[in-house]
Amino acid sequence: MSVSFIRVDDRMIHGQTCTRWALEYPCDGLIAVNNAAAKNPVLKSAYKSASGKKTFVWSLDEFQAKCGKVLASKDNYFLITKNPIDMKKLLVDQGFQPGIKTVIIGPCNDRPGAVKLGNNQSITQEEAEALEAIMKAGYEVEFALLKEEAIGNWKKFRGQFGFKD
Repeated sequence: MSVSFIRVDDRMIHGQTCTRWALEYPCDGLIAVNNAAAKNPVLKSAYKSASGKKTFVWSLDEFQAKCGKVLASKDNYFLITKNPIDMKKLLVDQGFQPGIKTVIIGPCNDRPGAVKLGNNQSITQEEAEALEAIMKAGYEVEFALLKEEAIGNWKKFRGQFGFKD
């Protein structure tokens, strides 16, 4: 296994991701995929120093070019994007097959036009469409800031965005 955990987190890499979730899922390093962060040396450096683990900050194109190496690695990585739309690009549009079928949705800030699903977990209609596509591609989508604070599966919330079975 080379991807041990998949997460959407608008803070991407922070101590909670690395310490708390690493207790649940083995992790040798982190791969954060975000175009803006990949192009910003200051942000890239901050993310790399935040984890204390081997950390890569890649654009969507870089991830697509390197994802085969990720799958072939003996190391276990957390795969993190800043938003559900980028995760959909990896899992659905690029067809990346990480070998695990659960996506954890962490913090998504309250924003204008977003529907609040739980504490610090708000989703826009465009993000909801991305989550629906991820679910339809065979993934379980769970909302959890921390494992013990899970608020439910995407199936519980999708009706609020106009999706039906």
